[in-house]
Amino acid sequence: MTRHYTNTISAVYLLLCFFITSAFSTRPFIRQFTDDFNSNLQQENGARPNSDLVEAHYLHKNQEISSRDYKVSASNTVTGLRDRPPSSYSLKMESFNTLLNSLNTESYKSRPFSTAGYNWTLVVYPNGNKKDSGSGYLSLYVAINNSTLAPHQEVYVDLRFYVFNKIQKKYFTIQDTDGWRFNIFKTMWGFSQVIPVNTFKDSKNGYLYDGDHCEFGVDVTSPSVFQKSELFSVTEKIYNPKFTWTIQGFSKLLKDTDYSDVFFIGERNWQIQVYPSGRATGEGKALSMFLNLDSKEKFRSYEKIYVRAKLRVLNQRQFRNVEKPVENWYNGPGYGPGYGWGYDEFISLSDLKDSSKGFVVNDMLMVQVEMEAISSTKYFPS
Repeated sequence: MTRHYTNTISAVYLLLCFFITSAFSTRPFIRQFTDDFNSNLQQENGARPNSDLVEAHYLHKNQEISSRDYKVSASNTVTGLRDRPPSSYSLKMESFNTLLNSLNTESYKSRPFSTAGYNWTLVVYPNGNKKDSGSGYLSLYVAINNSTLAPHQEVYVDLRFYVFNKIQKKYFTIQDTDGWRFNIFKTMWGFSQVIPVNTFKDSKNGYLYDGDHCEFGVDVTSPSVFQKSELFSVTEKIYNPKFTWTIQGFSKLLKDTDYSDVFFIGERNWQIQVYPSGRATGEGKALSMFLNLDSKEKFRSYEKIYVRAKLRVLNQRQFRNVEKPVENWYNGPGYGPGYGWGYDEFISLSDLKDSSKGFVVNDMLMVQVEMEAISSTKYFPS
């Protein structure tokens, strides 16, 4: 009886020692596990997470905190100053030093705000997001409420972050030249290194003013895909690019001006116009010649076409032609000047009257145009 009692006492003692030893050996594992869920609240003074918050912190733990899925290069980041305040959300803080000095506050999250068709949150890391190489800097991010995102849905937005500078009375802005892509795996984007904390805290720089007041903001814009477009092209290989106009009885022309027949080159209708006795600066001393769009050509009010061509008075005795270039943008007829281009003084009347020069033979003058390039623009929708 005594021996059985002694054995029982020994067994109980051994079980008690095993339980105590196990408890102490598992304590680091338990603490490490809870620390993973509550890194913001871990303190050596014994602070412990609220078990009711485990699920919420687990979701935050898996939230994307990287500023990009690649490193933001200096060439991608654009900073500047602007007068206008943010258009999507503004966050003013009057006790920022409290957050800077807090050991339990890693970030501050604004209330949700709606823009670009979704709900967002502005996130400020007063001492920088250490998980995104932001230690020693002010970090700014925007997080999307992903509860309305489908599994494969992606939201593309442009982001511009603001920090008010009271001395300059302007907003320091930082943005990226690329768009930002949000989905259920990438829910938070921004900049980990906006302004060095020491620069921000120094009141002489204007970011922290009236003691510990400051203001942040963000623009979240969703650029829509274009609905209208146009395609501009220039054709230089033109089928049958020359048109020659033979003017019979040139010396007997009674009209101030004369027009060739309408001819079709480069998908457009044209005419050559001449003033036999000249016009403007060439009146009475030179032939004036122009290349015109046909007056019946259909144009939009905003449409123009680029033309490169050569106008010529042909020499009928195999001497050198008189040639001058045309390179201009043509407006449509009816939309102001610019539907015809040429020269008031193309060739002197004395050269034309001198039969030995070979330009007028048997009272016949030959003029020509050669098209070298003509543009076209297609509009979508047409």
